[in-house]
Amino acid sequence: MNDWIAIGALGLVGVGIPLGMMAVSAILRPTVPEQGKSATYESGEVPTGTARVQFNIQYYMVALLFVIFDIETVLILPWTVIYRSALEQGASLATVLLPMLVFIGVLVVGLVWAWRNGAVRWVKSPRASRQKTERQDA
Repeated sequence: MNDWIAIGALGLVGVGIPLGMMAVSAILRPTVPEQGKSATYESGEVPTGTARVQFNIQYYMVALLFVIFDIETVLILPWTVIYRSALEQGASLATVLLPMLVFIGVLVVGLVWAWRNGAVRWVKSPRASRQKTERQDA
C-alpha cells in the first residue's frame, strides 16, 4: 500500500468524522427557539455595560517576555547535554561555548532594553488607583 494513500485516508477520516458529527447534531437537535437562547448569557444574568474591556498592555508584555525566556531555557537544555560529548570528541572549548554565549548575550541585551523601556516594570491601572482613592475617602 502506498504511503500517500494511507496519509490521504487519515486526512479524510480526520475531516470526515467531525463533519459527520456536526451533520448528525444538526439533524437530531431540537430547533425550538427560546428567549433565553438569544440572550448574551444563558445563565439569566442581565448584561450591563459594554462587552469591550481594555486590558493593560503590560499583561501582554510580561507574557511575551515569559515566552522568550521560556524558549531560551528549552534551547539551553539540549546544548548542555551535548556540551560534554562535543568536548570529549575533541572540539575546543571556544567552539562549543561561543555560540551559546552569543545567544545568551543577545537575550541579555534584549532584557536590558526591555528593562530600560519599562516593559518589566509593573504599573497600576488608573482604575485601580482611583478605586483605592475612593475607598480611602469613604
